[in-house]
Amino acid sequence: MTTQYDMFAAADDSSLKSRDSSTPGRIPKNAQSEGEMVEQLVATGRYRILKKLEPRNVVDGASSSHPLRAVILDTETTGLDHRKDEVIEIGVVSVAFNDQGEVGNVVGVYGGLQQPGTPIPAEITRLTGITDDMVAGKMIDMQAVQQMLDGADLVIAHNAGFDRPFCEAFSKTFAGKAWACSVSEVDWMARGFEGTKLAYLIGQAGYFHDGHRAVDDCFALLEVLALPASDSSGTALRELYRASQQSRVRIYAENSPFDMKDRLKARRYRWSDGSDGRPKSWWLEVGEEGLDAELQYLRTEIYRYPDADPPIKRLTAFDRFRA
Repeated sequence: MTTQYDMFAAADDSSLKSRDSSTPGRIPKNAQSEGEMVEQLVATGRYRILKKLEPRNVVDGASSSHPLRAVILDTETTGLDHRKDEVIEIGVVSVAFNDQGEVGNVVGVYGGLQQPGTPIPAEITRLTGITDDMVAGKMIDMQAVQQMLDGADLVIAHNAGFDRPFCEAFSKTFAGKAWACSVSEVDWMARGFEGTKLAYLIGQAGYFHDGHRAVDDCFALLEVLALPASDSSGTALRELYRASQQSRVRIYAENSPFDMKDRLKARRYRWSDGSDGRPKSWWLEVGEEGLDAELQYLRTEIYRYPDADPPIKRLTAFDRFRA
C-alpha cells in the first residue's frame, strides 16, 4: 500500500493528513502532522523545504537587555537615479538589539505608498507589483517615519548606497543619521552564503517571502541578520553593527594615468565623473588598517612616484553611502 501526503491542506489545520491512495477520500489512522511530513521529506535527502516567512509581532517597548535600536528600511522607486527618479514606497521596521547583535522586540512598523509625478514605468510595476492605481492620491506619512527614526542608533538598508540617496532626496528627515549596508558590510560568503541578493539569502536561510515590497523585504532582512552563525562570530547584525562603528577611508586616485584605468578597475576602484561633488577620479574605500598599503600600491603601481599624495577622506556611518 502506498501513502500520498496531502500537501495542499490548510496550513492552520493541525490535522494535515495523509491519504491512502487505494481508498480515495479515506483518512488512515496514521495521519501525519505538517511537521512530520516536513521531517520525512527532508530525511530522504531529495527535498529542501522552504517555510513562508511570517513577520514578527510588534511589541510596545524594548527591554533593558536590548538597549540599542535599529531601523531597517527599504524603498521602492521609479528607477535607479535618485536625481530624477522618485520614491513610491517606503517600508520601515524598528527593532531593539544589543551590542552583541542579539535581536529583541520589533517595536514599530510602517509602510506607505507615494504617488509620483509621472506614471510608474511598466518594468517597475512588473518588478514590484505596484501600479498607478495603487499609489493614486497616496502620500508617505513622514511624521510616522520620523517617529521611528528618532532615537535610532542605526539605519540599515540592503544596499544603502541606493536607498540613502533616494531617502535624503525625498525628505530632510533622513539627514544626519548613521547608516549601515547589509550588502557591503557583512561577509556573507564567510557565513556560508554564495550571494548577497536578499531573495537568495532568505532562501538559503530556509524561508521564502513576498519580495520587492518594502515592509516584506525589511522583515526578510531582519530574519537573515538575526540568524546565529555556525561559529562564535555571532549574528550578521553583530558584524554589521561593529562595522558601522569603524571609520573608513575613501581614497581618490586623482590625476591617475589614463592607461592605468583597467588596473584600477581590476582593483575595484570606481569612477566618479565629478557630478556628485566628489573629485573627478577613480576612488576606493578601505578600512583604516588598509590605508597605508593602498597608498603604497598607488605610489608604486599607478603613479610610479614615491611622493604621490592622492586625496583621502575619512568617513563614519554618518557620512557613508551618501550621494
